[in-house]
Amino acid sequence: MVLQQFASTHSMRNEILNLMVQKGIEDDCYVEMLDYTIDLFESQGLGTDYYGYHNINHELEVTYFSLLASSQNRIKFSDEDIKYLYVAALFHDFDPQKSVDKPHEESVLKFISMDKKLSELINTAKIDLEIIKVLILRTTYPWSGQLKKNAEEQITQCFENSDLTRNNLPYQEHVMAMGWYLSVVDRISGYALGDFSKAMEMAKMNAHALAWRPSLIVRSAVAYFEELLNKETEMAKAILKILPKEMRKNFFDTVLAFMKLRQQEITIQADCSYENVKLVPTIEAMSTRNDPKFIETLYEIFLQLPKPLQFQKENFENSVKDPEIVINTLRLNDKNGEIIGFSKGGPLEKYQLREEIRDENYGLGNTIFLEPLALKMGYWGLKGGSEMRHLFIMQAHSMKYKFLTSFALRDVIRARVDKEQAEFVTLFDPERWDYYRIII
Repeated sequence: MVLQQFASTHSMRNEILNLMVQKGIEDDCYVEMLDYTIDLFESQGLGTDYYGYHNINHELEVTYFSLLASSQNRIKFSDEDIKYLYVAALFHDFDPQKSVDKPHEESVLKFISMDKKLSELINTAKIDLEIIKVLILRTTYPWSGQLKKNAEEQITQCFENSDLTRNNLPYQEHVMAMGWYLSVVDRISGYALGDFSKAMEMAKMNAHALAWRPSLIVRSAVAYFEELLNKETEMAKAILKILPKEMRKNFFDTVLAFMKLRQQEITIQADCSYENVKLVPTIEAMSTRNDPKFIETLYEIFLQLPKPLQFQKENFENSVKDPEIVINTLRLNDKNGEIIGFSKGGPLEKYQLREEIRDENYGLGNTIFLEPLALKMGYWGLKGGSEMRHLFIMQAHSMKYKFLTSFALRDVIRARVDKEQAEFVTLFDPERWDYYRIII
């Protein structure tokens, strides 16, 4: 379960306010900063409904967590330090005009420097904006290579610009240590505030928003946690140690669950490569499609898709039973084997797509819409999806459809432009998950 007190923006706000009182952050300007951040994220479409990792939930989780764990024993924070951490956490991904989900630190800094309301609140709080910038720059991830080098150059400039840090090396080092703390809080918080189902949803949001292929989700999550626990051991240990037992358990259960999933993925890949198992695309008869167990199996796989890719969710059972809807499955070894995936679609007119889409063929009855392919975790990247898709196109061709439309990652569509004469119909940012058409 997701911890109850984080069920909504309102409840998260209350939890942050409680901690602010405990930590002595009681001036009105700090509460105004919190409310202004929530309003701005929601007005820019980055509220709880935004299907990307860096939404208002993430911003509030990091803010809450930065206060909660501030009494860790690795770095001694003064009352003033905690105010700086609060402000930096609240604004660390403050990039409302984002063109991609992952906030660009430079865009964040530009926004918080230019926004009049924020400037007023920061001035009222007597907070040095240059130090806030340093803390935000230190959350740059990964903290390595060119990204680190660029951030360090800007940090040097910020230290030079501030009366508090200029020529004060010990304080500069302390601010960098505060930034290190914030960067680890940034990476632990969401995974400690809920169970594995929340963590998997976050991983899917991240993958969807960064336009990753699904085969990367588990592999990337494992690499992320291994790096956090191996390279940031000292700080991660200090933060985890101070957390309530339930949060600590959430975090480690999530790490272990992702590692277990990765092990399963490797086993599946080995079986496929040694040809111990075969993936068999199968056209399903209507008698099978009316079977409640069959529908339940498909629905369980369907729920593994990121939420924006779950078409016809409320009407799922009826759509499977609808003879106008084309369905084929991917089974293990033979046509009666275990179902590990399916493709599904039907006349374009049966679908309510995003309102930005203006498909010139809508209403002409000549276009079939292919919903996003659904596969069990572990089976992505083994070519089963493309085999199901080709089978679906063959069925659509036999039904005399002229066009097929669907959604896919931008780079996948680009690769189909030459192969299948694919054309972009509507592009979507920041997801880069676009609506396209091919001639059948």
